[in-house]
Amino acid sequence: MNSLSHELRIEAARTTARRWFLRDCGVGLGSIALASLLGAGRAVAAPAQGASPRGGFRNPLAPRDPPMAAKAKRVIYLFMAGAPSHLDLFDYKPELEKRNGQLPPAGLLKDYRAAFINPNSALLGPKFKFTKHGQSGAELSEILPHLAGVADDLCIIRSMHTEAVNHAPGQILMNTGSQQFGRPSLGAWTLYGLGSQAEDLPGYVVLSSANGTSGGASNWGCGFLPTIYSGIPFRSSGDPILYLSNPKGIDEETQRASLDALRRLNERQFASAGDPEITARIQAFEMAHRLQSSAPELMDLSAEPKSVLEMYGVDPAKPGGYARNCLLARRLVERGVRFVQLFHEAWDQHGDLAGALKRNCGDTDRATAALIRDLKQRGLLEDTLVVWGGEFGRTPMVQGGNDGRDHHNRSYSLWMAGGGVRPGITYGATDDLGFNVASNPVHVHDLNATILHLLGFDHTRLTFRLQGRDYRLTDVHGEVVKGLLA
Repeated sequence: MNSLSHELRIEAARTTARRWFLRDCGVGLGSIALASLLGAGRAVAAPAQGASPRGGFRNPLAPRDPPMAAKAKRVIYLFMAGAPSHLDLFDYKPELEKRNGQLPPAGLLKDYRAAFINPNSALLGPKFKFTKHGQSGAELSEILPHLAGVADDLCIIRSMHTEAVNHAPGQILMNTGSQQFGRPSLGAWTLYGLGSQAEDLPGYVVLSSANGTSGGASNWGCGFLPTIYSGIPFRSSGDPILYLSNPKGIDEETQRASLDALRRLNERQFASAGDPEITARIQAFEMAHRLQSSAPELMDLSAEPKSVLEMYGVDPAKPGGYARNCLLARRLVERGVRFVQLFHEAWDQHGDLAGALKRNCGDTDRATAALIRDLKQRGLLEDTLVVWGGEFGRTPMVQGGNDGRDHHNRSYSLWMAGGGVRPGITYGATDDLGFNVASNPVHVHDLNATILHLLGFDHTRLTFRLQGRDYRLTDVHGEVVKGLLA
């Protein structure tokens, strides 16, 4: 009993100490909020991210010039999680329409692996009409009327392919170059290579709408890179980051004094241990402090002209939603954020294909086109790379009676705009049924190699050494697709 009482007294003392620190040290929960996000797990840091030659600290997010000439300075990645149907949006197949209801040719299905259906299911023709648009003659579905208005700015790839057949591995492969958990995301690699031009916002911001992604935080994580390079999810209402606001009784002067004291303690620890993660911790606390004023200003759309809100289809009184996130993406890159990623998980149409696609395009088409126009009008599209796409495509064969498509990894479509890609082209092609890539195949690794090239990097040389091996986003694969470059 005496031993138990002694342990209880020790635990009570520890609890009191924790409460005292939170209440009286004046750090503010905002700093703790971002510190916990950026420092959720330890990582091996690159030697260059530690001390400067004079023994002081160097900001690991300080902007850096890429080793090669860059066409793009920043990226907005519109990730359509769930896998949009290329056959109903971007890749019109008259032959598939003609053979609607027939069984696919037997030779087509050799060694084919479907996620759920029996591959020997009836073919399903496109659900919507297609029309050519712009001087480029880009052929788009009728349920993309707003995107059709910017067709000449698009670089449409019809020949994407991947190994993954299910959502979580497919999304993680698209974003990290591997189906395995624990690899750095494209956004993290970008931040690691270039730093950020944003002083009061994270360099990599994540915005979500619709449902949560199957791949979860692995889609925007830093993997084994230092935690400072991880994507930071922003919420659509309230504090953009939980606990960003100070608790009652903590004023600016008290908080600043506490942060200065913490910095001195962390600097002493760095001098003793030399752990670059301590640098990341200092930056996290300081960033959270600045975010207390910059984040609310970012999220407040009251200063946006009514014409801009209407162009995106944003109701400023309603928080959240894809349209609002597109407008926030523009506001973020204007403020120097290096990588903005929007996740819209709504495209997994195993059934109700026509109805769900209409709803999804109704939710996204207007704002997507508005983002392209807005960036272009402001002179930002030239050096901002916009990417739109999901993790794979959908089968030419039917699922769920006569109104659904299964997962399909052998071919799918994706488009890019701005940032050094060739505008007004359609690259690659699939066969007559949209089943296999017929010309100019583009693998996930090729896409990522090309994105890094546009940002000024040789994808084979942007590496990080871990446990005796140099890792890179494209693993041991990938070629820059020169036909996509302006």
